[in-house]
Amino acid sequence: REILRHWQETVPHDRLAHLVRDAARAFQRSLQLRLAVHGVSFGHWTFLRVLWEQDGITQKALSLRAGVMEPSTFVAVTAMEKRGYVTRRHRPGNRKNVYVHLTRAGRALQRTLVPLAEDVNRAGVDGLSPARVDATRRVLLAIIANLADDEARAQRRRRRRRSVQPD
Repeated sequence: REILRHWQETVPHDRLAHLVRDAARAFQRSLQLRLAVHGVSFGHWTFLRVLWEQDGITQKALSLRAGVMEPSTFVAVTAMEKRGYVTRRHRPGNRKNVYVHLTRAGRALQRTLVPLAEDVNRAGVDGLSPARVDATRRVLLAIIANLADDEARAQRRRRRRRSVQPD
């Protein structure tokens, strides 16, 4: 409620990035409360979601898909392994890459936890028409695409500047 009042009274025209961040945090807090009842952290949820979509991927790929730095992924996967959600394995002939696999317990969490996320999403759009939800989804996807393009341009500029720099 405090964040809502802040947006409505203090900074009603502040940057969109801040509003999106606060909305994302509200979704996250709501889901965290539900996950905690089942003893699952939000950090583990992030990795479980990726693995439910594609099990048996490298730890590096898991980091990329979850949008988390590799050292953080290592810590989380280690904790998830201790909880019995995942195992880590090397493939024969490839000692370099570590592949993360769901255990039966990790896979079973999907039936329990996904409905919690669906509840949070329903709560978040309560009272909004399907057309408004669809429009919001399209706008957010366009923003993500625009910012991905912007990031790619910035990386190209940075590479060009480095190649022009004298040694």
